[in-house]
Amino acid sequence: MNRVLIALATLLAWTVLVFFVAWNWRGSRADVTAGGQVAATATAAVAQINETRAIEHNHGRTLASIGDTHEEDRALAPAVADAVVADVGAGTLRLRDGWANCETQRLSDAATAAIERDAAAQRRAEFAGAVVRVGRDADDQLRACQAVIAADRAAPP
Repeated sequence: MNRVLIALATLLAWTVLVFFVAWNWRGSRADVTAGGQVAATATAAVAQINETRAIEHNHGRTLASIGDTHEEDRALAPAVADAVVADVGAGTLRLRDGWANCETQRLSDAATAAIERDAAAQRRAEFAGAVVRVGRDADDQLRACQAVIAADRAAPP
């Protein structure tokens, strides 16, 4: 009977040992699986962040390009106004008669001296240049604003 008890005790000890080894292995295996899932999630999050950053950088470059173009247009605007004044003075550009009607305090041509006529013509040309400059500045500003809006609408959310 002692042999039978020793065999049963050994079998019981062996069974308990195998159970605990299997249980420990199963827990370790679950930790490895969970760790793999965490790593996959982290990798996906990093990829999404990098993609979002790339989109933001591209959008920033687009807006910077719009700003550079606007600043170049603003730098060229005085040249356009000066060219209008010079062309009116040289006679290569003629203004419509509506411009002449703006000068309400001007005396008749017969009564004014030649110097006053020349000064009035010069003021008229300078006024035309200033009006063209204001219009050009407004057009440039509007074009830049519209480009910014178009770039914002084209950017993915």
